[in-house]
Amino acid sequence: MKQKNNKKILLVYPRNPDTFWSFKHALKFIRKKAANPPLGLLTVSSLLPENWEKKLVDLNINKLSDSRLDWADMVFISGMSVQKESAKEVISRCREKDIRVVAGGPMFTTGHEDFSGVDHFILNEGEITLPMFLKDFKAGKARKYYSTQQWCDMSKSPVPDWDLGDMSDYASMSIQFSRGCPYNCEFCDITHLFGHKMRRKTTGQIIAELELIYKKGWKGNVFFVDDNFIAHRRALKEKVLPAIIKWSKERKYPFSFSTQTSIDIVEDKELMTLLTEAGFDRVFIGIESPNDASLAECTKSQNRGRDMVAAVKTIQRYGLEVQGGFIVGFDNDPLSIFDAQIKFIQKTGIVTAMVGLLNALRGTQLYRRLKKEDRLLEGEEQGNNTDFSMNFIPSMDTDKLMEGYEKIVSTIYSPKVYYRRIKNFLKVYRPKSKAKKKLKLCYITAFIKSIFKLGVFGKERNYYWRLLAWSIIWRPKTFPLAVTLSIYGFHFRKTFEKQTV
Repeated sequence: MKQKNNKKILLVYPRNPDTFWSFKHALKFIRKKAANPPLGLLTVSSLLPENWEKKLVDLNINKLSDSRLDWADMVFISGMSVQKESAKEVISRCREKDIRVVAGGPMFTTGHEDFSGVDHFILNEGEITLPMFLKDFKAGKARKYYSTQQWCDMSKSPVPDWDLGDMSDYASMSIQFSRGCPYNCEFCDITHLFGHKMRRKTTGQIIAELELIYKKGWKGNVFFVDDNFIAHRRALKEKVLPAIIKWSKERKYPFSFSTQTSIDIVEDKELMTLLTEAGFDRVFIGIESPNDASLAECTKSQNRGRDMVAAVKTIQRYGLEVQGGFIVGFDNDPLSIFDAQIKFIQKTGIVTAMVGLLNALRGTQLYRRLKKEDRLLEGEEQGNNTDFSMNFIPSMDTDKLMEGYEKIVSTIYSPKVYYRRIKNFLKVYRPKSKAKKKLKLCYITAFIKSIFKLGVFGKERNYYWRLLAWSIIWRPKTFPLAVTLSIYGFHFRKTFEKQTV
């Protein structure tokens, strides 16, 4: 039987658990409900028929009401593995109401076997598989699984549907330039999801998306979600970044930008200069480990053979705050790795240091190797590497590994050590971005809240006031950042305390 042409589609984004990555406790200071909008679902919305009515429910913003479910003919759900439990709750409620469920995105592409109650799985890249489903659905013969071995042409990826949702609920907007990664890190599932071949949008697409966000009234940070933004260096330097610089200058720099890169960005001074001229002021880099044997084990070749401390400080001097990802639990980690991680983090001044336990994600080389070695543990992988759990048997004694991990996190986020690290960073950092930092009401509110929560009632109050005083005297341009990083520290400590209860 053929389906009716018009449909009511509810796009649902599952809830994020309270982790270091959620920034839940920091967001409260600026009265925001979530860090970033669900870019994948907004893109899916643009791929759906224009005559279909669409609504978005981001469970990090609003609750999923029965009335909203009753309105829907179909629920489209997407997310990451860390959102698994929330996704299962949504699917269960849809089943109770006999609502058709369509699921896709990273979580379902790598782990669809963990979910019952889904009518249609749209796996791999939706630009290819979603049209396949829509064609069959229109003909009344939709299958349960849609997958592909092809990679989509990013130049044909649609502009996300920014008419859905409320931008004011988020701390940052999101945009995607490219997919794929040229590297081959053993623990990473990016190449499984998006391949090694780098694919990118055109310069015109990027400018058009920035212009749309701008016309929607957004002012503030825009996060390029690329897993390695600098992989297309030539295109960035010759076309994309010059176009962004021109566009930003004409609009008096309404955005600041952040993204993810590899450490080898330090080798390209021209690229770092262009990034800061375009308005980039923050980059996340996978540092992983200061232990070379561990880097060799996970084939993190781009990090080897270089002075990592010097590299980080060079990037900071160019005006890019380095946020870092770190991992413990490698087979080649010695017992000294915990102190080594602490020392490295402090020495580099990486304030936002995300340290997690190694976990084997499905689809990765690590997962396949551990499966052959019969070291995988039963149970579902949850995607949260900060909750003191692992899904395989480590080489190091598990108790010692957990004790060491707790030592790292409790140390680097303790007020004394954390505030010292902020100061170390600000001494080196030379902000160059021309993006306007307008004095918004939410920033004033955040500062006032920080005075009370951190400066009056917080156990870090002495360190808080010393940092702000030092910043005003010696680095006045970094004062807003000093306040922001102080608030981040509050979030990290609150999250860590909940994990260890």
